[in-house]
Amino acid sequence: MQRSGWCVWVTGLPGSGKSTVAQALLEKLKARGIHAQIVSSDMLRRVVTPTPKYTEEERDMVYGALVFVAKLLTQNGVNVVIDATGNRRRYRDQARREIPRFMEAYLRCPLEVCIQRETGRKETFYAPTKIYRTAFIGRSATVPGVGVPYEEPLQPEVTVDSEKLNPDQCAQKILEAIIKAFQL
Repeated sequence: MQRSGWCVWVTGLPGSGKSTVAQALLEKLKARGIHAQIVSSDMLRRVVTPTPKYTEEERDMVYGALVFVAKLLTQNGVNVVIDATGNRRRYRDQARREIPRFMEAYLRCPLEVCIQRETGRKETFYAPTKIYRTAFIGRSATVPGVGVPYEEPLQPEVTVDSEKLNPDQCAQKILEAIIKAFQL
């Protein structure tokens, strides 16, 4: 009988390093012979809502689809790393309810640092660019942490300080939590 996969949701503000850390985590897992698939909200959004408005209704749809895809993959033995802000706790809580082997990895990073990183990043991993700039000039009222809240996890299985730790160190801490939580 095939064992179900596990899922770790890497969450944090835009610019906290989610995509970079998820990629580093994938490499660390691969080096240990553990296959996993990244499921990115930004990548999924391109299919589900090709011209995104980032409304609450649209976010509900995108995050519902994200959880659905992750659930299907884990049910079929695929390990999943979700790379998504998931600004509302209810999105992450839905995943926790629907995916039996689930954990949250919170990248804690001050908003000011996230803004600085997002402004200067070269690799976007499908994320929209200049989101904080558009928020500050009034062209977007839905940027998490600025126009809409980012609800920090209340009890994540692992919290890493992505201001103080580099992406490789963040990924290592998450890997250690995965190994412990899922007894790998």
